[in-house]
Amino acid sequence: MASRSTRSTQILEAAARVIARRGVRGLRVEELAAEAGVSTALIYYHFKDRTGVLRQTFEFINDRAARYTAVRDPEAPPPTPREELEEVLLLELQDDGEVRENSVAWGELRASAVFEEALREDLARATLVWVQDVAALLGRVQPLAPASSLAAAAERLTALLEGLSMRWLSGGIRADHARELIRGAVDAELAGLRQD
Repeated sequence: MASRSTRSTQILEAAARVIARRGVRGLRVEELAAEAGVSTALIYYHFKDRTGVLRQTFEFINDRAARYTAVRDPEAPPPTPREELEEVLLLELQDDGEVRENSVAWGELRASAVFEEALREDLARATLVWVQDVAALLGRVQPLAPASSLAAAAERLTALLEGLSMRWLSGGIRADHARELIRGAVDAELAGLRQD
């Protein structure tokens, strides 16, 4: 992804906040301008239209998630492939303001793709990349598993994580319970891959 200007990043951060708070349908360029502390003209200059804002915010959210799921303590020993797999998944369930905002905004953007056709391709591409990344991690744990089995397991794990994340964020379950469920799902998927 190309480097973003400071103003553009400021607008995207504000867009993520507004989407997390009000949903995609509640995103109005005037409100976004007020939230970002910029003029509506500047938003149109950087993003052309509301769809441009949504698409770039989606990319921004994905980039931010990639950063916080890649953070590791440089002093800690390198994780085993299994530990890395769990860590990448569980970092999506951190009780951190940025992670919560990102997860809510992602869920809002995903839900709005039902109505905003312009987002569907971006969403499908981002989801595919995420599934492929998790499949690669599963493959490091079970290197002899067939690629199709790794992809199917990764799809199930990422879909489960999205659903659990929304339940956690909406107060339906506790974060520690969601983490237990993810760990159990990883165990089950790895056991299934050993049988393939």
